[in-house]
Amino acid sequence: MRLIKQQGKLNKQQKSEIRISKIIKMQDRKTPVGVFDSGYGGLTVLKEMRSKLPMYDFLYLGDNARTPYGTRSFRVVYEYTLQSVQYLFSQDCPLVILACNTASAKALRNIQQLDLQRIAPDRRILGVIRPCVEKVAEITCNGRVGVLGTPGTVASMSYPIELEKWSSGKVRSTVQEACPMWVPLVENSELDTPGTDYFVEKNIRNLLGKDPCLDTIILGCTHYPLLLPTITKYLPENINLVNQGAVVAEKLTDYLLRHPEMETRISKGGTTRYLTTETSEIFESKAGLFLGETVEAETVMLK
Repeated sequence: MRLIKQQGKLNKQQKSEIRISKIIKMQDRKTPVGVFDSGYGGLTVLKEMRSKLPMYDFLYLGDNARTPYGTRSFRVVYEYTLQSVQYLFSQDCPLVILACNTASAKALRNIQQLDLQRIAPDRRILGVIRPCVEKVAEITCNGRVGVLGTPGTVASMSYPIELEKWSSGKVRSTVQEACPMWVPLVENSELDTPGTDYFVEKNIRNLLGKDPCLDTIILGCTHYPLLLPTITKYLPENINLVNQGAVVAEKLTDYLLRHPEMETRISKGGTTRYLTTETSEIFESKAGLFLGETVEAETVMLK
């Protein structure tokens, strides 16, 4: 019995090798920033974050098989978003960015307040609306703000509510304009056509008609940066334009500086993986439009 016990012991070299092996495995393990969108627009946010924070690992998940979320009820958007967040948590993401206005408007607060403590109290979820609101408060001079967004985002009233709540009194009024044609134009690669000019000019004219004294306008959809050349053509030069991707990347950088306990948990290999609930071929064919590069994606099932 004593002989068997003796043979079962590990010598110092074996113990050292095991420790080194464990360290190597921990270093190889990816704990990326999770980025979620119901479709493809969130890729514009991811692109800006990768540019601003190139050393970090990112994992993008697009629920492309069930897009669009904008026409769905609060309950359905909440359920779909929660499924996606839980999937990203299962992939070791300590921090998840909802790079989707609809999910940020209809699901973020409920998940933060009702679910996070139960499913993953050591993880964090951030959205795209609050960073934009904070940016508006920094740059507006007269407190008169406009929002260009999808019908779903506009109907949710998330921006007017959040601007009133978080702008420290700097925003005096908010007007909105729903732009139902902008996303289809982008996703069908109709960026430089007379039809795009017509709808962009029409919606901007409508918004300025609601308040000619606007000094700041929020692009309230992650698809809209692809329309920037057309948007700026019809927008007065004196109006500040808030581009979500750039703002979210800036605010994420600041968040990680203020929360070193989270920053140290994110792996830093400079890699990006792409997941989709659609076929990988369809995702890859459309993602290039938003990223300006070709990517390889994996298909996953959410439940």
